[in-house]
Amino acid sequence: MSRKRRSRLSLRTREAINGHLFTLPFVIGFILMFLFPFIQSMMFSLSKLEISSQGYTLTWTGLENYHNALFINAEYPRLLLETAVQMLRDVPLILVFSFFASILLNQQFKGRLFARVVFFLPVILSADIILRMESADYISAFLDASLAEEAASQGTLGTIFSRGQLVSLLMYMKLPQQLVTYIVTGSEQIATIIRSSGVQILIFLAGLQSISPSLFEVAKIEGATGWECFWMITFPMLSPLIVTNIVYSIIDFFTIPSNPLVDFIESNMFGGAGYGVAMAMSWLYFVFIALFLLLTAGLISRRVVYME
Repeated sequence: MSRKRRSRLSLRTREAINGHLFTLPFVIGFILMFLFPFIQSMMFSLSKLEISSQGYTLTWTGLENYHNALFINAEYPRLLLETAVQMLRDVPLILVFSFFASILLNQQFKGRLFARVVFFLPVILSADIILRMESADYISAFLDASLAEEAASQGTLGTIFSRGQLVSLLMYMKLPQQLVTYIVTGSEQIATIIRSSGVQILIFLAGLQSISPSLFEVAKIEGATGWECFWMITFPMLSPLIVTNIVYSIIDFFTIPSNPLVDFIESNMFGGAGYGVAMAMSWLYFVFIALFLLLTAGLISRRVVYME
């Protein structure tokens, strides 16, 4: 019995060491490259920055920049609330789409490798340099705006369904009005959802491929249906990755370059409220994201199933 306890303790110790070694490159990189700017940005948020011929000078102002951001600047609290509401609307759609897309891509069919590459292309297209190239392409922007106006005037959601047809179909299924509105709004954001789902699909796909086929074979021998296998095997085994994708999706949404709040902070940094106020806005945004992640991950992780 004592030998078993020793081996178990040594195994846990080795796993802990491997975990620390896995995170060591990130810790070293953060200390060498990000720790000083991290502290410097905090000092900027508590001071007034004035640029001179010799560089810049800081005048200590305490929490004045934070008070300015929250109570004087009317746009910042409004954009912060709108960004949070949009995140609560889009992240569940991204998770559901990436989850079922990964299940489809895990099936055996011809051209599966090509289909996986196509689903990962939005990750490349959502890179910062690509987004900046798209924003500089005024002709494409003009054409997209014209097509959007035409679609809005016709009330279409694409070439298959019109908005009215989709609403009628969902209402025929006896769905609640709030759920119908949510689905229709999400269908109008399908391009954004696909673009934001590439990494999540890969994570879910890796989790699906790590599930032992013997579990499904035993379940089928016992008479379990495909639906029961999904809820009793697939979903519980992927629950840790669901938490991972939730955290990733939230961070990705809050930090994407096309985020209006990020653009607002950047515009105030280089012209507007000033560098100190912009740093205060950034720190408030950072604290908001951290608290939201802790609350979300803490609530969801209670229902996570970890297989030994």
